[in-house]
Amino acid sequence: MIFSSTVFLFIYLPLTLAIYYLVPRRGRNLVLFLTSLLFYGWGEPVYIVVMLISVTVAYACGFPIGKYRETNRRRARGWLILSLAVNLGLLLFFKYTNFFIENLTRIPALAGVLTPLEGVELPIGISFYTFQIMSYSIDLYRGEADTQRNYVSFGTYVALFPQLIAGPIVRYRDIDSQLTGRSHTVDKFAAGVRRFAVGFGKKILLGDTLAALYAYFGTAAEFEATVLGGWMMVICYTLHIYFDFSGYSDMAIGLGRMLGFEFPENFNYPYLASSVTDFWRRWHITLSSWFRAYVYIPLGGNRKGKARQYLNLAVVWLLTGLWHGASWNFVLWGVFYLVILVVEKAFLLPVFEKNRATRVLGHVWALLLVGIGWMLFDHTDLHAAVSVIASLWGAGTVGLTTATVNWQILHALPLLILGVAAATPYPARLWSALTGRYKAAALAEPVLLLLLLVLSIACMVGGTYSPFLYFHF
Repeated sequence: MIFSSTVFLFIYLPLTLAIYYLVPRRGRNLVLFLTSLLFYGWGEPVYIVVMLISVTVAYACGFPIGKYRETNRRRARGWLILSLAVNLGLLLFFKYTNFFIENLTRIPALAGVLTPLEGVELPIGISFYTFQIMSYSIDLYRGEADTQRNYVSFGTYVALFPQLIAGPIVRYRDIDSQLTGRSHTVDKFAAGVRRFAVGFGKKILLGDTLAALYAYFGTAAEFEATVLGGWMMVICYTLHIYFDFSGYSDMAIGLGRMLGFEFPENFNYPYLASSVTDFWRRWHITLSSWFRAYVYIPLGGNRKGKARQYLNLAVVWLLTGLWHGASWNFVLWGVFYLVILVVEKAFLLPVFEKNRATRVLGHVWALLLVGIGWMLFDHTDLHAAVSVIASLWGAGTVGLTTATVNWQILHALPLLILGVAAATPYPARLWSALTGRYKAAALAEPVLLLLLLVLSIACMVGGTYSPFLYFHF
């Protein structure tokens, strides 16, 4: 089930909220746990079993980890390894088995010996909920969290439907107290509805429309590749993936507030970044934070010299690339960012931070490289990715542009201007200033949000099925 569906909006969500608020407080986690399993298993019920195995193993291992972490670190570490091995093992099996087999069969001696496994499909959201489960086991071992003794509460943390499928990745210690002591107020619920409506509009009105425009320029490039057509692909996808993913995060945060939870922010206007390093502090913040807390810092971070720091970055970005998908384009995408980040840390960051002019230069540098990086990210066919990137500089094109491309750019210009503006904080700041100064603007806000929802729903119903991009990861 996805948020942008009539079943979710008009059946699942109203019924879940009604039942949740009708039952006594002590029963609300059970309601969330069961309804979240229903949400997750709507399309593929068999994968509920995979999730419950992960949940049960981590929950059971939590008791000896908590018991022995102060008195017998070796034994506690053994239970931690068991929990991580089971959960990572499931992730590796479902996500990477066939990838490894397909690459091994390219070795002449193994050709015909190994064949990809049939029927092995990637459970939706397994990368996200596996990382959440791992955060519980690791935080518990470190003494940064207490043992969760209630199975339903732990299952609710893992399966909670707002952020189950595509994040934000919520660390256990950040939500532990909310599992038993969260508050429910009208203001909090209203803030959740507001955030959900904005995210829904970003996804449907901007994200999906830009996806269609990106597909158009991609199709046109197959017949007559042009320089401007290639750049339009970069611009459209850069905006599309932001509105699609940040829209989902907004919806998840909004739904969490409706249920009394506060989830961490996942985006901070990443396209305003002053460098690629700054971009990754602003994009998918919870994933970057996870890798920093559980991989980069334990490996030594930047505390053991430059060479070790760069090695640690290499490990992080290899894992980051593979986390996004079992395909060589994601590995190359991770290497692409590794090289850029090392160059920035070694030479460019001090230059970008000198004055306003160099910060503008850093901003242009970041936008250019991030846009090119998205072409690697989107094309599992590396030849196609290279072709698009080469077309940006004129290679393999029929020229700068064509009449058809010019007409489509002119037609799309209002959408692109709106998309660029919406990717900055300025519209929100302007609206905040208006509502703070003019009472009429504040009174109009609920009406405008309702109109936004109605328009988004109308476009959703009239459009085609459009899942969120990060469901695939």
